Amino acid sequence: MDKKEVLKKLKELEINKDEYIIISGASLVLHDLIDVTKDIDLSCSKEVYDKISWPTKLGYLGKEIKYYDCFEISNNLYDPNNIDIIDDYKTMHLEKCLEVKRLFNRPKDKKIINKLDLLLGQNDNYRYERKLIEQGVKLIAGVDEVGRGPLVGPVVAAACILPLNYHLDGLTDSKKLSEKKRNEYFEIIKRDAISYGIGIIDAKIIDEVNIYEASKLAMIDAINNLSVKPQHLLIDAMKLDIDINQTSIIKGDFLSESIAAASVIAKVTRDEMMYELDKKYPMYGFKKHKGYPTKEHIENVKKYGVLDNYRFTYKPICDLIYKSEVEGVDKNEVINK
Repeated sequence: MDKKEVLKKLKELEINKDEYIIISGASLVLHDLIDVTKDIDLSCSKEVYDKISWPTKLGYLGKEIKYYDCFEISNNLYDPNNIDIIDDYKTMHLEKCLEVKRLFNRPKDKKIINKLDLLLGQNDNYRYERKLIEQGVKLIAGVDEVGRGPLVGPVVAAACILPLNYHLDGLTDSKKLSEKKRNEYFEIIKRDAISYGIGIIDAKIIDEVNIYEASKLAMIDAINNLSVKPQHLLIDAMKLDIDINQTSIIKGDFLSESIAAASVIAKVTRDEMMYELDKKYPMYGFKKHKGYPTKEHIENVKKYGVLDNYRFTYKPICDLIYKSEVEGVDKNEVINK
């Protein structure tokens, strides 16, 4: 059903728009998030619901609900104050639509859940923190890491606790910021934060446990290096084995100001380490590519050899070492110490 058909059907059914709240698919259509929907839900007051003589079926929450054609009418489970008025119809706030979609957690809703989350994050990257503050949580740590992809050097994580209701204009995912802006924010965040901690896991451990596990270790170290223990963690797309309540957020460095702050701390910290490595080995170009596998970087490794702080399990580094062994070249001649 497209938007025009939704509105037409409502009119045909002579539904009193002042007594109903459109939710789920219909609300998304009216918000222009999706063009069509086969999933129209309406919520109404208990008084109105009792008067409806439509047939019933088993609803998502295991209760019988009344329905007509593509419309489903259930008891009003939602706060009537949490609605928007669109095209003269009461519709749920997008935040509430997101809650409904997450409640049912159906595979077909995964894309729209991510789309809703990103859309809301564009306008407000303090949503997750605000919800926790409303629950009485005061010490919220954003946690993020950088350096999963490079061929050389450590993975670096940071944890950052910002003051309540803190806002820094323009702060977002560190990858979307210029280096000049990252460095500027880095100094401001260090100055303003209640506490920040850094965790560093070197290439040797990355090779031993894999980069995913190493990233978690770096995050845990960063949290443990905070001067105060947080009450809740907001983590960028990761779950940690640690005794602190936590929320894993996909694209968290974009959707949470606390995680964005941590991403800036981690990114600037690791970049500085690459600059130091560049001073020692300028022919590799670390200052330019930060250790990522660019064409120029790989050519330099082939030319000058593999440094001992490279990640030996990463391609093409492991291929270069294996090739030398097959050709009978001493491994130590390939690894430039």
